[in-house]
Amino acid sequence: MPAGPDKVVLHPLVLLSVVDHYNRVAKDTKKRVVGVLLGEHYKGQIDVTNSFALPFEEDDHDPTIWFLDHSYLEQMYKMFKKVNAREKIVGWYSTGPKLRESDLDINELLRSGFCENPVLVICEVQPKEVGLPFTAYYAVDEVRTDGTEKAKKVFNSLPTEVGQTEAEEVGVEHLLRDVKDATLSSLAGDVSSKLMALKGLQGRLGEISEYLELVLDGKLPPNHDVINIVQEIFNLLPNMNVESLSKSLAVKSNDMMHVIYVASLVRSILALHKLIDNKEGRLWAEKEAAKKEKEKAEEKAKKEAKEKEEKEKAEAKANGKAEEKDAGKK
Repeated sequence: MPAGPDKVVLHPLVLLSVVDHYNRVAKDTKKRVVGVLLGEHYKGQIDVTNSFALPFEEDDHDPTIWFLDHSYLEQMYKMFKKVNAREKIVGWYSTGPKLRESDLDINELLRSGFCENPVLVICEVQPKEVGLPFTAYYAVDEVRTDGTEKAKKVFNSLPTEVGQTEAEEVGVEHLLRDVKDATLSSLAGDVSSKLMALKGLQGRLGEISEYLELVLDGKLPPNHDVINIVQEIFNLLPNMNVESLSKSLAVKSNDMMHVIYVASLVRSILALHKLIDNKEGRLWAEKEAAKKEKEKAEEKAKKEAKEKEEKEKAEAKANGKAEEKDAGKK
């Protein structure tokens, strides 16, 4: 039996296809969807470049009862081979969100009929943690050292990463440009990316701490490969006791804080200047409003005086005519 893969590289098109499959079939439900992964296996690396969905059903209460349409799989694979003969079946995907009891049976079905060493990729269509939204597994034979049980298949996790061709990179950038929030500046985007990266690092450190605690408590057997990787991580950490390194970090930190301090001063001065401008503008507006009100009051008083004068003249004229009329009668 040939050796298993060392790494799985998933292309963006596959992730988009999986999300589309889930939204069409199992959105707002607890069901999962299953499909086939197509790509190439070269020097221990599996490049997953394409995929297609499969009709799949399973019993929620009995995990041993499931259905997968073999004839549909065969027909679709034949059509994909006509389009690109280099793409072969390299495994299958599931939206999980975790491994299930029937996964080994499905994996064995693909291994016996379509792919000698299939990989399983579980894609998180609704990820709750920061990081890559998929994990890859490879089935291996596990043999008990004491010989109490027969060899059985188990899933081992594989390193994963996202890879893309030049054409895919252009398409993904165009897609991200359409969904990007135009109100955010480039600085805000950089800060958001740094924050997400730090959250992802915090989650990974938490997983390492939890694993080491379980090993110390005897709840998990020690895995020397994992321990060696953790030791390499600690070896890569800088030695803070070196005076030159501490001094360099202090100088760098002071320079950054100086820039932040100057920026805060400039921001405060601009805010005060704007406050003074606003206050001055408000005073001028109040003066203009008072002046207009005074002019309106003067115009109103003049108008009322003129109307009163005209009224008095009219009354005097009417009284004069009345007196002349009385004098004529006499």
